[in-house]
Amino acid sequence: MGREPAGPDGGTITFYEEVGGRETFVRLVDVFYDGVAGDEVMRPMYPEADLGPAKERLRMFLEQYWGGPTAYSEQRGHPRLRMRHASFKVNPDARDRWLAHMRVAVDSLGLPPAQHGLLWGYLERAAHSLLNTFDD
Repeated sequence: MGREPAGPDGGTITFYEEVGGRETFVRLVDVFYDGVAGDEVMRPMYPEADLGPAKERLRMFLEQYWGGPTAYSEQRGHPRLRMRHASFKVNPDARDRWLAHMRVAVDSLGLPPAQHGLLWGYLERAAHSLLNTFDD
């Protein structure tokens, strides 16, 4: 097995750094929420008139998950994804719409296949884990 690439401080490069850091995650979240803004099923799940706060929360969560800054936990505590989404009806249609918008966002990054697959695989598993009803 090969060695992990070294970062500027001599430590291992995180996925966050490998894919371009904050700029990449800002782009990912911006493209995702551009799709959500026009989606009649998804948009009502975001009660704030401005999607800006939701964008910031998702960006901070993803940055932290992938080895970037820990602002999410510092500001909001443990992620508790299932608990935080329990009040929303996440049925197969909502999950599939979320995945469709996220797929466009991930594809827009132009990541190399290995990084693309790793990011997409995580997001796909996360979306399936949040399914909480089969009711329409």
